Amino acid sequence: MFLEIGIILIVLWLLGFTFYPLGGLIHIILVIAVIAIIWHFITGKKIL
Repeated sequence: MFLEIGIILIVLWLLGFTFYPLGGLIHIILVIAVIAIIWHFITGKKIL
């Protein structure tokens, strides 16, 4: 779930570069996406 959220946020971040007025929001989205992806890999189910 967090991986999908992270991917969606990264795509939104990349699309945000076309909309200059968003400015700082673009970087906030990127940070949230990276945190979501890291959280996914830390708490993800481990295969035994």
